[in-house]
Parts: sequence; structure tokens; C-alpha cells
Amino acid sequence: MSIRKVLIVDDSATDLKKLEQIVAGAGYSVITAVSGKEALERVKTDQPDAVLLDIIMADLNGFQVCRAINAESTEKKTPVVIVSSKREKIDQVWGMEQGAVAYVTKPFTPEQILNQLRAL
Repeated sequence: MSIRKVLIVDDSATDLKKLEQIVAGAGYSVITAVSGKEALERVKTDQPDAVLLDIIMADLNGFQVCRAINAESTEKKTPVVIVSSKREKIDQVWGMEQGAVAYVTKPFTPEQILNQLRAL
């Protein structure tokens, strides 16, 4: 699958901006969302090729969003990479069980983010 458009979901303005700069700087088209509900709307309307998703958000958490994205994707699975400050192994395992294809912990490097997108 060729990744061109990436949805970045994070309620932290600082992390959202950092991820946006990394991803857009590498030539990808970027769309953003600051909540789980907005993320689900963006997946439907903008049909991104991949999602970078935070876990801790006010409305729906990233695990719920990841599960919903995977439940709704019928013909084309939208790969979800979780990018979170939650470092526990159980969180990583749970994220993968919800349908995530990868898990990156914060703080991250630009290389970690771009390597995950290239691997999709």
C-alpha cells in the first residue's frame, strides 16, 4: 500500500504540531484531528491512507478509536499507528489487539515516525 495522506490525532497541540511537521516535511499530505470523535469523522470524510493516533484524549480514547476504525473499514483497512506516552507493555499489547499495526512511545524521534509510515 502506498501511503500518501496521513491523519494525525492528538489533543496535545504541541505533539500534534511536531507530528505534523515531521510527516508533512517528509512529503505526505496531512490532516489533523484533536479528538476521537473528530478522528472518526475525518476517517470517513477524508479517507486517509494511515492514522497516527494518541491514546489519552478527553472524549474517546485511542483504543476506542482504533477499534472503531477497524470495525468500519470494509474493503480497505486503514492502518493505525499508536503514538502515546503510555509505555507499559500491556498498553502496547492492548493497542495491537484493538487493530493497531504499530506502537510508538513518546517522546519519539522523526525517524521512528517515518520508519513506521514507510513500513506500511
